[in-house]
Amino acid sequence: MALSFNALLRSYGIDPAQVRLLRHQTNPSQGRTLYGLWRDQHAEFLRYQSIQTSQNRSRLASPYWASFVVTPAKSDMFVGVWQVRHSGTCPPGTTDPLSGHDVAGLDQYEQVFVDASAEHVGRVFIDWGGGTRSWAQRAGKQDKPIIELTRTFQEQAFPGYGRFIANLSALESLPAGWLTALTAVRGVYLLTCPRTREQYVGSASGEGGLLARWLEYARSGHGGNVGLKSRDPADYQVSILEICGSAATIEEILGTEQLWKAKLQSREMGLNHN
Repeated sequence: MALSFNALLRSYGIDPAQVRLLRHQTNPSQGRTLYGLWRDQHAEFLRYQSIQTSQNRSRLASPYWASFVVTPAKSDMFVGVWQVRHSGTCPPGTTDPLSGHDVAGLDQYEQVFVDASAEHVGRVFIDWGGGTRSWAQRAGKQDKPIIELTRTFQEQAFPGYGRFIANLSALESLPAGWLTALTAVRGVYLLTCPRTREQYVGSASGEGGLLARWLEYARSGHGGNVGLKSRDPADYQVSILEICGSAATIEEILGTEQLWKAKLQSREMGLNHN
């Protein structure tokens, strides 16, 4: 019989009926990811979780929260259980640690970590199911199956160049191994704008590989390209169309780029102007 998350809660001495499950997933417009915040600035992650709108008060009314963050590989990873209570509202000057927005007046919760859950933090992955928009659920009514239990917390393996997809704003918070992989290769990539639904084909042929080129877009909004300059800066989604071998010349990489522009008609139906 497959292990379920509620069985894990019971092993901590906690009745699942007293637990809300929280699934933290970052909106691309927020820039940094909640996974990165949990990994690199844990205190700020806790502060983020402690701030909630009053509209969520009934949804979150429970003695315990069991929290999950969505990893770069889109897995739902367990990050701990907290005993919680509504403690008032955020004082003037309080800002959201992810977006930087003023959150004064929003609900604030006191959180006490349940030590019994520590051994499974970063090691348990569940199947949340299809209702991902419902980010807060009752554990007693949603017994999530555990799909993976690792020996220790470890950064998830790079998914491969053909399967890699990310937003420009999330690049610097990706696992170190992923950044190394993206620095090591040159090739042709695709940028897509979620707002205008336009696409742009580009290539990376210089030092620092794909990552260095993409970071130029993240920092400037356009990377020097005329087509992208004609649009307001956007958080483009980036993916890889083709990796070019280490022996490929700049001319060969540019030739591959032109071929992909023709295949995707990104001059006629996109942001490529050459």
